[in-house]
Amino acid sequence: MSTKPVIQIYDSTLRDGAQGEHVSFSKCDKLEIAVLLDKLGVAYIEGGWPGSNPTDDEFFQEASKLKFQYAKLCAFGCTRRKDIRVEDSPNLRMLLESGAPVCTVVGKTSPWHVERVLETTRAENLAMIRESCRFLSEAGREVIFDAEHFFDAWRLDSEYAKAVLLEAVSGGASCVTLCDTNGGMLPIDIMEITKEAARIIPSDVVLGIHCHNDSGVAVANSIVAVRSGAQLVQGTFNGIGERCGNANLSTIIPDFELKTNFSCLPVGHLSLLKPASDFICEKCNMRPDLHAPFVGSSAFAHKAGLHVDAISKNPMTFEHVKPELVGNRRRVLISDLSGRGSLSMKAEEFGFDLRDARIGNAGLEELKRRENAGYEYESAEASFIVLMHRVMNMWPTYFTLDGFRVIIEKRSAQDKVVSEATVKLTVNGQSQLTAAEGDGPVNALDLALRKSLEVFYPALRDVSLIDYKVRILESINGTAAQTRVRIQSRDSTGVWDTVGVSENIIEASWIALVDSVEYALFKKHIEPSIHDEGKKQ
Repeated sequence: MSTKPVIQIYDSTLRDGAQGEHVSFSKCDKLEIAVLLDKLGVAYIEGGWPGSNPTDDEFFQEASKLKFQYAKLCAFGCTRRKDIRVEDSPNLRMLLESGAPVCTVVGKTSPWHVERVLETTRAENLAMIRESCRFLSEAGREVIFDAEHFFDAWRLDSEYAKAVLLEAVSGGASCVTLCDTNGGMLPIDIMEITKEAARIIPSDVVLGIHCHNDSGVAVANSIVAVRSGAQLVQGTFNGIGERCGNANLSTIIPDFELKTNFSCLPVGHLSLLKPASDFICEKCNMRPDLHAPFVGSSAFAHKAGLHVDAISKNPMTFEHVKPELVGNRRRVLISDLSGRGSLSMKAEEFGFDLRDARIGNAGLEELKRRENAGYEYESAEASFIVLMHRVMNMWPTYFTLDGFRVIIEKRSAQDKVVSEATVKLTVNGQSQLTAAEGDGPVNALDLALRKSLEVFYPALRDVSLIDYKVRILESINGTAAQTRVRIQSRDSTGVWDTVGVSENIIEASWIALVDSVEYALFKKHIEPSIHDEGKKQ
């Protein structure tokens, strides 16, 4: 068991995170994420705002049936409105009806907001906070009070900001959270004000911190707040949230676990961090941030030859923590900056032995030639695996190409553009001619290729193209410039990237498509239907 002081992680991905631009969760998404967060071991999961939308209402109905091992489920809402009895507050009733064991209520801390936004008196605002916390507490709920705009309020009127906290405590709040709602504070501000707030809070009340990232320092502010007396940290996974987002728990959690004397997860759970981050990105329909600390795929990626040489001797030379601790892995990037050592390390990742100098030199020379032509394998590892097998004459021949044709037709200004591809292949001595229409020429070519091959390799029915990117190289040549196409594909077991380069965008796409489907067959350990030499591309 860890003896480190424990910081409670309050996850607001499902509520505050859902307020981020382009973020939308279904009820099922929220339930799956809640189960994942509990498995990770966070202390609190804020599920949403009951009564604000049907999705949140349905979520709480279903979530009440879940048995969490580590987390407490929280329902979020605001204090009673001015000039109504607390018993008549529909918002507070919805919090109780949600069935959540923890209720988080937000209240105004700034006199400016009280008078200009709520249009009420300072005294009435204090009563709204005190009575709302008491109503929920006496109903048997654990109450967390979020002091909105706390740091701005402190600068404006520190005595009133203190009074807000103490009124929440007197009403039964077991935790008061200081909110940098506008995200405008710097670490020095957070440190000084949090220390002052910690002095007035009773020792049996938890002090929390809630930071937004509008100044780019939400993670640093959260860590400084803990150093200054906070014991609970609110945030969201991957930092999603309104405007510039919330404090990023994907960074905060490993910072506490690996860089401080504090702990925030059960022992052994930190390795679940990257899978959790990636899963939540998928549910948000967002591409993961490649350069995110700890969980990004580039967080432990090495490109420069000198760096690669150093980490091959001791990873600590250019890595601040072991990637496995957070569920990530080390990657060696192959480019024209690579030396033979980089190529060897990269090849060893995938089981190649380049100790034979002839093979290693041949691989490096072919890599350099392709890089000079415009290929880039840094994020196209599937094509790199195909290339290395081909260099060592170990790549199976799944089919031979007899030819393909792509037609793009628009009959009139009113008609849609029609794309049709025809592909002729030979597999196991059988000629296969297939045509397909698609949303564009590459989509049509992809469909025709896989339609031809699925007859011989049914496993390809599980494969789909999910992303397609084009980059023009040396644009000075205009439409005759080299074109690099990167394709991302997926099946039920994972995602992979391939690359193709040509002066013709369709040919570049074809090269990447062929690598994609052949890699899919290879990783599924499917034997080729033919064994003849020299496949055309």
